[in-house]
Amino acid sequence: MKVKVWGARGSVPAPGPEMNRYGGNTSCVELELCGGSTLILDAGTGIRGLGVGFAAKLPTINILLTHLHLDHIQGLMFFAPCFRSESSITIWGPSSPEASLAARIGRYISAPLSPVEVRELPCDVSFLDTPATEWELGGARIRAESVTHRGPTLGYRITDSDGTTLTYISDHEPGLGAPLEEIGQEWISGYDLARSADLLIHDCQYTDEEYPDHVGWGHSRLSDTLTFARRTDARRVMLFHHDPLHTDDFLDTFLDTANGRWRALGGEPGQLTMASERLELEVSAPAPAPAPAGA
Repeated sequence: MKVKVWGARGSVPAPGPEMNRYGGNTSCVELELCGGSTLILDAGTGIRGLGVGFAAKLPTINILLTHLHLDHIQGLMFFAPCFRSESSITIWGPSSPEASLAARIGRYISAPLSPVEVRELPCDVSFLDTPATEWELGGARIRAESVTHRGPTLGYRITDSDGTTLTYISDHEPGLGAPLEEIGQEWISGYDLARSADLLIHDCQYTDEEYPDHVGWGHSRLSDTLTFARRTDARRVMLFHHDPLHTDDFLDTFLDTANGRWRALGGEPGQLTMASERLELEVSAPAPAPAPAGA
């Protein structure tokens, strides 16, 4: 499985020279599965760069939305395949008793916020609620579950046909202020989604010092992200959804602190990555253990 980050910022785009290395675009991650299919996770402003030249290469597109906050859907109207008649786009997202997924997204892609209505897009676009059970998409098995964040919000576990697993929980407050190291796993939001993932992409918006002013906002402090990753036995971790006020220099220091705390929790060096725009990773499942001699 190949992973490419197109937007790693949270809450609001944060352009500027002090954000160049990690990027200012909001959430969007591209997955290339081992069979050649592509999935897109979230449609923040990062999806605009992904869409340039993308439609001609791959006319059938699946976008998995975690939730409908603006920083996760703002790029849809600037995604080039939406304006190509040969594009077939399926947008998956959380269900709500309030209205259909199409109607809720249509509030953004409509006047006065947009010059174009959804019904006017030349592409073939459909909106589907994520199933309550696992389903297959592009050769992978997908599982979506609700996680702790304001509004109906999903985390995703994606298992490729070769067994590689990726968990994406972009906005998350797993313990809602409770000490994660002390509570039972059944009380930890997202635990089953992240368990033994080969790569966990997880919200890490706040420092521990910032978090007391943001309890209940639906985002994680550093210590909770690291504890969540250790308790779920994630093999690799990508810190994601950076606060719009956190500059490149700040995030460099943040990563140094994270690595030190990760080692103190028993994690191995090199397992942590700070998400940055255009970062590419290859993810694979661990090799099976050799059979015992004489087996």
